[in-house]
Amino acid sequence: MNITVLGAGSWGTTLAAILANLGHTVTLWGFVPEDIREIQETGKNSRYLPDLVLPEKLALSTDLETVLPDRQMVVLATPAQYLRGILEQIPRGHFQNMVVVNVAKGIEKGTLFRMSEMVIDMRDDITLDRYACLSGPSHAEEVSREVPTTVVAASSSEETALAVQRAFMTDYFRIYTSNDLTGVELGGALKNVIAIGAGICNGVGFGDNTLAALITRGIAEMRRLGVALGARPDTFAGLSGLGDLIVTCMSRHSRNRYVGEQIGKGKKLRDIVNDMTMVAEGVETTRSVFELAQRTGVEMPISHKVHEILFEDKEPFLATRELMTREARVENWG
Repeated sequence: MNITVLGAGSWGTTLAAILANLGHTVTLWGFVPEDIREIQETGKNSRYLPDLVLPEKLALSTDLETVLPDRQMVVLATPAQYLRGILEQIPRGHFQNMVVVNVAKGIEKGTLFRMSEMVIDMRDDITLDRYACLSGPSHAEEVSREVPTTVVAASSSEETALAVQRAFMTDYFRIYTSNDLTGVELGGALKNVIAIGAGICNGVGFGDNTLAALITRGIAEMRRLGVALGARPDTFAGLSGLGDLIVTCMSRHSRNRYVGEQIGKGKKLRDIVNDMTMVAEGVETTRSVFELAQRTGVEMPISHKVHEILFEDKEPFLATRELMTREARVENWG
């Protein structure tokens, strides 16, 4: 299969390597010319994955207009809040009859669109039945080292989900399929907000009890919002829900947990974000989730407190006390 990966960050680079090693003809497009030049000269992307040696047969480009014609599949691997800007630069018709696989995890600020909603809204050459989301607990730092990893390909079309499964499946990168595109996209986005909360808990010095409670109650509010927006409740018990939430809340590779840790240690959000090489999707998603919860009337106390800490300078200990002293109630998953 002839495939283009748009985005030469850690995840895009890793997926391009997987696909090339599987025998596909792969082109990796990058926005930063220096990064692409370095890969051409050294075979490595030192900014993101200094230990990964990329396949020699991997083609590289910075020209958006030449990397899409005659492809059967394109992988959208740019951060969620930058994806619209990238797609706007691509001439109409370039995606015609192509399977589009999005791996960005977020909710677009302003529109509050999931990634599929945004892509379909702005591109008349992409149809929902040819669109898939690939999501799950999958830090690039580990997948690039061939650490056994399992994710899910979701699409409204079984044929498209199966095509993605066949294209990506290896003996260390296992792909399941799902027809709940809404749930899988929301799971991948919402877990980043809870992961910032997990980082805050770690940064201020709370323990395992707190983290376990945060993950458990976090998945409960993710599920509530998901169901209100049309997702299946059981999806949030799967790889793109609970699975991704666990790894993002607990892993040292998690950018969103890192942001929370630094906040918990007293640093300012602006300084943290400016010092980071990679994008923490959960920061902007926190704004969007706050607005979605208000729009739908869904109660999301953890996400609300993360929003207050990030954007209203609420002190983490006070936010925690307010969560812990809410009105007593029955634990209800129904």
